[in-house]
Amino acid sequence: MKLTYKHTLAASYTGYVTQAIVNNLIPLLFVTFSNRFDINLTQISLLIVMNFGVQIIVDIIAAAYVDKIGFKTLAVTAHICAALGLCGLSFLPFLFNSPITGIIISVVLSAVGGGLCEVVISPVVESLPLKNKAANMSILHSFYCWGQMAVMLLSTLFFAVFAIDSWNILPVIWAIIPALNTILFAAVPVYALCQPEQKMKFITLITSPVFLVFFLLMFCAGASELSMSQWASYFAEQGLHVTKSVGDLLGPCAFALMMGLARVFFVKFEKKYKLKTLLILSSVICIASYLTASLCPWPVVSLLGCAVCGMSVGMMWPGVISLAAQKYKHAGGSMFAVLAIGGDIGCTFGPWLVGMIANGSQHLQTGLLFAIIFPMTMLIGCLKLKK
Repeated sequence: MKLTYKHTLAASYTGYVTQAIVNNLIPLLFVTFSNRFDINLTQISLLIVMNFGVQIIVDIIAAAYVDKIGFKTLAVTAHICAALGLCGLSFLPFLFNSPITGIIISVVLSAVGGGLCEVVISPVVESLPLKNKAANMSILHSFYCWGQMAVMLLSTLFFAVFAIDSWNILPVIWAIIPALNTILFAAVPVYALCQPEQKMKFITLITSPVFLVFFLLMFCAGASELSMSQWASYFAEQGLHVTKSVGDLLGPCAFALMMGLARVFFVKFEKKYKLKTLLILSSVICIASYLTASLCPWPVVSLLGCAVCGMSVGMMWPGVISLAAQKYKHAGGSMFAVLAIGGDIGCTFGPWLVGMIANGSQHLQTGLLFAIIFPMTMLIGCLKLKK
């Protein structure tokens, strides 16, 4: 059977599922690592920093070399690294005198895979001969949400059936997805965004005032999303006094569901409204959701604000990428890498700021209230772009 761009699109969807596995499976094992290997909270925090820190480093390196190396090579490499990192979790901690060493090696390998997926997958889809690229970009990013939900729900089911002592089997099962997608990406056609002689100079791109606005918007998109989603489970447990499993379902799972649905329904609304208008609306709703989550005295309503936040941020990340791709059609893959840097910095800084303020005030709601600065800046930036 001849493989076409439709198979490339399917491989790209699975690539975002792979990234969701990398970012969401390991946090589910933090308590297990703590109990099984006597790993303290400082070391667990190091794992979080290592994951996003490595992804940012990968983004920076990829910005310089993505167009030279090629999308297909990097996509295949990304899935190999993700599969090896996930498999490594099952046995590397047992090979070292200090188990944290084996876990860090696995996290770094997985993070390299996740970072490369983020850099490569979006331009691969942008290069495909699709009629409505903005809508397809939104659908693409919705698969991260479905992957996140699948990881949380199916992993929880696995632990319920096979008990927590079988934890080291779970990463190997999830590694099957990037392993199979490695084969698919090696076989499908991958196109170039533009011809080498048409490519915009990198220095011209990053010094463009409009592109700097796009970079700021990507930072705000990542911070607005992760500031809420990373604390959603704790928020649900603290407010409703439920178990972690229930907290995961009511917090991050509900957040991911709403975010995914927003990205799917965008396909319908995008035909009626301009992308900039939808981003402005998303920013306003996001501000309202942060205010509800942080100031409402009723826990159930506050949690509803958390879920609505997932819907509001759904269009931010893919929307900014689509706008930038429309504006800079000959920027090449390096543009997507630089935008990924901005998004990942926001993903790292936003939750950190919420945690620091919450720790000082002893109230998570106070930290979330301060995080409102991200969607507010997003709104100002989108209004600036519209003018």
